[in-house]
Amino acid sequence: MGLSDRSNLLFSNLDLRASLDARRHAIDSEVRALDPNRLLNTSPDDLARFFVEKYHMEPPALYRDQWSVESKEETETREDYGHRFTATVQRLYVHIPFVGDRDLFMSRASTFTMSPPRGVAGAQTLTLAFTPGQQGGPEAVRALIDREIDEVERHLAWIRNDLEAYNGSLGAIADQAIRRRREQVLHQQGLVAGLGIPLRERAGAPETYVVPAVRRKAVPTLPAASTAPFKPEPVLAMQHYDHILDVIQNMTTVMERSPATFARMDEESLRDHYLVQLNGHYQGSATGETFNNQGKTDILIREQDRNIFIAECKFWKGAKGYAATIDQLLGYSAWRDTKAAIVVFNRNRDTTKVLEEVKKTTEAHANYKRTPAWTHESGYRFVMHHPADSNRELIMTVLVFDIPAPAPRGTGAPAPVTGA
Repeated sequence: MGLSDRSNLLFSNLDLRASLDARRHAIDSEVRALDPNRLLNTSPDDLARFFVEKYHMEPPALYRDQWSVESKEETETREDYGHRFTATVQRLYVHIPFVGDRDLFMSRASTFTMSPPRGVAGAQTLTLAFTPGQQGGPEAVRALIDREIDEVERHLAWIRNDLEAYNGSLGAIADQAIRRRREQVLHQQGLVAGLGIPLRERAGAPETYVVPAVRRKAVPTLPAASTAPFKPEPVLAMQHYDHILDVIQNMTTVMERSPATFARMDEESLRDHYLVQLNGHYQGSATGETFNNQGKTDILIREQDRNIFIAECKFWKGAKGYAATIDQLLGYSAWRDTKAAIVVFNRNRDTTKVLEEVKKTTEAHANYKRTPAWTHESGYRFVMHHPADSNRELIMTVLVFDIPAPAPRGTGAPAPVTGA
């Protein structure tokens, strides 16, 4: 039984551990080979996602329910006590479709046996050969075939175990390589800029990055990016961004504890209370209804000539109105704005349902990129991209707060809720 040619041994020709180590190192090499402007003008998260997708390996999975068999008469050379002769034999070829990386059928996992199964892995089909001979009737031959395929499955399970750790490490490897290279390039640019000597452009510098061919069904595309020289800009640190949101949260707590004071205030009046608190922390740099790019935003914090935080305050009027608020905020955002927020005032409606609508509507928006892990009972954090540049990312935090509705005059009961 089986194929006699040793080259048809499965799971034996390549050392999987060495192959995976080489792929890990290739990520770092490819990042270091990127044109510096290309690197700096591309979203680090998008770039990391590209490398994760490119270097991810998919373990083969057999479709045993779609297998087929063909029978052939073949001649083979035999030897009997020094006498060579040819004989005609029946050979069965079992074809099993699979999905996954074909090369893994030739790779030896960290767990292996000294007698691996034999076969030939085609583009999408694994072929195993059997010579029934004196094996018996169909039941015995079928049992023989099943045992051999089970052995293949056992080796594939060992492959999957090794790949689980490898694939899970790709994100951290890509992030580290990109961060290290960006820091190196920014340091080099700062050093050159500090010399006070005009920088001479390198002749023939690449303007775009060409993705090398990889043997995959679908080759990921490197995120598009501007080739203009990268200019570092001041940004609002995440701890300061979160502090601003904490100030807003604390002011909202005051509103919730004093419902009679704030129940009849409109959006602008509620917004002004946030401005008072923010200016107490940011030396009067928080302004309301400040012109910024295409319109006026509710809250804007500016440092020197740079906008470091923008926010919109809106009463909840349904998912359609909320989607329009996202468009409004993105329209206000200049290309360099990277931190923003939407404060939703919710009056006597199901807050859980409102939060669900916020998440659903945001993730369906044309400028949505991803939802980072961020734990907050009153909202979500999203990463959006600028309407004119998919690599220019904007962090948008959405907070939903319950604001008491005004009671009908002359009664102690809250006003009835209308609208979506």
